[in-house]
Amino acid sequence: MAASLPTSHDDTRLRLLRAAGEIFAEHGFRNATVRDICEKAGANVAAVNYHFRDKSGLYAAVVTHYFAAAWDKHPPDGGLSTTALPEERLEVFIRSWLWRMMDSGAPAWYGRLMAREMAEPTPAVTEAIVESHIRPHSQLLQKIVAELLPDAEPQEVAMTAMSIAGQCLFYFHCRDMIHRLGRSLGFSPNDPDQISRHITDFSMRAMGLNGAKKQPARAPKRNGHKSNGRRSHR
Repeated sequence: MAASLPTSHDDTRLRLLRAAGEIFAEHGFRNATVRDICEKAGANVAAVNYHFRDKSGLYAAVVTHYFAAAWDKHPPDGGLSTTALPEERLEVFIRSWLWRMMDSGAPAWYGRLMAREMAEPTPAVTEAIVESHIRPHSQLLQKIVAELLPDAEPQEVAMTAMSIAGQCLFYFHCRDMIHRLGRSLGFSPNDPDQISRHITDFSMRAMGLNGAKKQPARAPKRNGHKSNGRRSHR
């Protein structure tokens, strides 16, 4: 049986999600307006109430909608085997997170929204987003750190994971200033692969472990195919 064509209601809902994703990612929840979103979507203001109840409902729907697209394009495990070394999984985790924030196109809106949520929590939906999106991501990073530091106390593991996350968020939020400071260094603040190698190497040394190997990590595919994130080791 042929798939049914989307109805006009489905089309309006999707256009609202696309417009809201772009505007929320650029301006944040507080500064985005329903009127601007509807104007961009070519929809009536009443359409937000009909499909999402209110602005908060629209925001939550945007996060959920683009979560799947972002994680499918740049999965936290990068397609690595479950038997991969924790340092390999750490670099792939960092790289995929940076790509979700710095990539272009719709899936990157999710990464930018999550980066904004960490810096500027949205009271109306923060708890739900923390439980459904941010906490699982944080727990995955803590699991990797715990494998790297098997004798560490839970608090040390958590704070080490936060320090790694802080580096990722710094390179995202401060990339314009980093670009100005790093022009003469041949460093690009928009290169997730280069940044992920540095953060991994720096973090491994900070944990008192050997730094990551220096072979270049494989860049994720921009066409939506997943990178396996593997590197050769000598």
